[in-house]
Amino acid sequence: MLPDDWQLTEDVDDFLAQAGDFLRSRPALHNTPLTDIEKLRTRGAHAHGAEAAVFGRLESEGEVRAIFYRTPRGRLGLTPLSAKQAGHLAAQLAELGLFPANVIADNDTATAFAETWQQHAGAAPEPFWRTHLYRLGTLTPPQPRPEGQGRLAGGKDHEQVVRWCREFCVDVGEQPSIDLIDAGSWADSRFGDRHFTFWKTPDGTPASMAATTSIVGGMVRVDPVYTPAHLRGRGYAGAVTVEVSRAALAAGATDVVLFTDPANPTSNALYQRIGYVHVADFAGYKFSYGAPEAG
Repeated sequence: MLPDDWQLTEDVDDFLAQAGDFLRSRPALHNTPLTDIEKLRTRGAHAHGAEAAVFGRLESEGEVRAIFYRTPRGRLGLTPLSAKQAGHLAAQLAELGLFPANVIADNDTATAFAETWQQHAGAAPEPFWRTHLYRLGTLTPPQPRPEGQGRLAGGKDHEQVVRWCREFCVDVGEQPSIDLIDAGSWADSRFGDRHFTFWKTPDGTPASMAATTSIVGGMVRVDPVYTPAHLRGRGYAGAVTVEVSRAALAAGATDVVLFTDPANPTSNALYQRIGYVHVADFAGYKFSYGAPEAG
């Protein structure tokens, strides 16, 4: 094996046997690969389309230095890469005919890959996602605490959970998730495997909602947090975020993370007040293909 060589496989179990320790070594930074790959492992690498998922690991001196994965829907996820490494990966994917629909990664990696992918595949990149990654430090409940308490969502709450997730997607412009929800494909949406909690007022009315992923590699991601517009500004979002964060820690999570919109100073300030610390910036680019071979 040559130094700095990408090793590719369609076998998710074999991939995790080789790269699992690397992914778990930085669970906050690797939170999205951890949850995406776990979903592919549990539901099958062909679960969302005809194409198989593809996994790759970058090895040097016998150690995994980075990974990528491409889902059946064409989403390319990357752990941090140098510009040179991103270029080598783009060249290899183009040679193999593995054309991603989009890429997400930390900001520098996603941008470097998008630029070099345009050179190799003639695909124009368009930014569609900018976000801050936060990791929980010392959980600090907001004061004053709004009246009410947390309640786990159950089967009878499914309709409201789906409705609020759709409203959240409308607010943030997340059209692919709206399309899946409208098509009745809730299980295939990114919300289908979440655990939801409501903050309810003293009369039992749900006022806000937060969800978490299952623990993977010691990590739990809070996603999404949503309060209907007419109930905002009353502390409900902070209260329900504290509720699910505390539950994640009690369940054994070592890293509790969440993403925020950089353009929303209110939510960024809220999460910092309750103990979340900025870790990194992430970005996503989608690709428009003009050549027939891009499919």
